[in-house]
Amino acid sequence: MSASSTQIKAYIQAADAVIREHAEEVAALDQAIGDGDHVANLQRGLAALDSITEELGRMDWSAAFQKIGMNLMSSVGGASGSLYGTLFLAMSKAMKDKDMSLPNLADAFGKGVEAMKQRGKADLGEKTMLDVLIPVTNALRQAAQESWDLPKTLETLNQVAETGCESTRDMIATKGRASFLGERARGHIDAGARTSQLIIKAITDVVAKNSSPAT
Repeated sequence: MSASSTQIKAYIQAADAVIREHAEEVAALDQAIGDGDHVANLQRGLAALDSITEELGRMDWSAAFQKIGMNLMSSVGGASGSLYGTLFLAMSKAMKDKDMSLPNLADAFGKGVEAMKQRGKADLGEKTMLDVLIPVTNALRQAAQESWDLPKTLETLNQVAETGCESTRDMIATKGRASFLGERARGHIDAGARTSQLIIKAITDVVAKNSSPAT
């Protein structure tokens, strides 16, 4: 599952496209139990990243993740900007002088998600994006430990992301505006979990496409 940072442009464009496609859906989710600005903030961050993709493609993974993290912190703003930025900055440190092998990705992503947990003071089961990102972390680690092939890895990542996203529907939120709604938050998927799941699907689709033999 080795990769080059030159592929970052494709990943960012795929993420941007899927968020645009589902913007109304995500906005409705966020308006139901959140602040209502999640999708707009995320789109602003993706647009900022899209403007520097050529520069990112000339960097190694560590430098690229650092640039992405700093950019997201300044462009997204609010809690989401801080959390996304923290994810990538922690991944940057973990990827120092390393290539993008599956074990290295699993380690870096795990450290990034752990940093997010500490920054947001949140964990699994609290109706946040972590309900997607933590299961994805665990799946990546298992894939690396058991040397799964790429199709199984990508399929499993998508399955656990979808399951994690759906699991937020029946949770009571303990973080953010939704935490004030109590039982009224039940029945709604968390917007951050949904966008995390959508972006993971978009990126895995690009990985699968790039790994397929030319026809």
